[in-house]
Amino acid sequence: MQFDKDAPAGYLVKTTLVDYPGRLASAFFLYGCNLRCPYCYNTDLVNNSEKEEAVSVSELYSHLEKRKNVLSGLVLSGGEALLFPGLKEIIEKAKSLGYKIKLDTNGTLPEKLSELIKNPDTKPDYIAMDIKTSPQNYSVLLGSKKINRELENKICKSISILSELPPKEREFRTVLVPPLVKLEDIQNISKLLPENAAWFLASFKNENCLDHFYETINPYTENEEKELLREAQKIIKNTSIR
Repeated sequence: MQFDKDAPAGYLVKTTLVDYPGRLASAFFLYGCNLRCPYCYNTDLVNNSEKEEAVSVSELYSHLEKRKNVLSGLVLSGGEALLFPGLKEIIEKAKSLGYKIKLDTNGTLPEKLSELIKNPDTKPDYIAMDIKTSPQNYSVLLGSKKINRELENKICKSISILSELPPKEREFRTVLVPPLVKLEDIQNISKLLPENAAWFLASFKNENCLDHFYETINPYTENEEKELLREAQKIIKNTSIR
């Protein structure tokens, strides 16, 4: 699919030690998302609000060329990176320069995810999937109270696709947002994951939320987070709070 390589496409973190496990990397956060998670803090990416610091794919390529002897990884995130029409080309270009690729995804596009994985030229070396809440509750992430069975099935399908990968090539992540992730949600999610999954729970930060109401919600206490962690570890032993 054609796309304008010189148009602003997202935000570039030129060097990161935290976004790609075990690698010194760059991270490219692409515009566009098909969810409206109320606690999301990447509001510019979700709303396609272009800012001066946005960079193009051409600028990304130039950066990767210059830093290829220093960096070893490229993280493609969002928003939702799988929505970007030039994603395959970016992966192919970065791989040709010797970079390992990490993809962050929300799991709503299993067909696109499977297509990437099946092609050796576009297969990410590491994939992190965010699981927001129990799949049956995802309608709230669309700003709707209507139950969306199709979306629920897509989340489960993406988990199934990643479950086929070796454990060293994938991880699952959940932000502990009190209204969305309760004890029963931890139980529901843990039953869907492969038992050898790496599952990372993250603390909710009530700052710069897409829905400002969520800025009034108190995060879980440390003891409450530990309780959720213990519940997750009953099935997924390799669960931790990141």
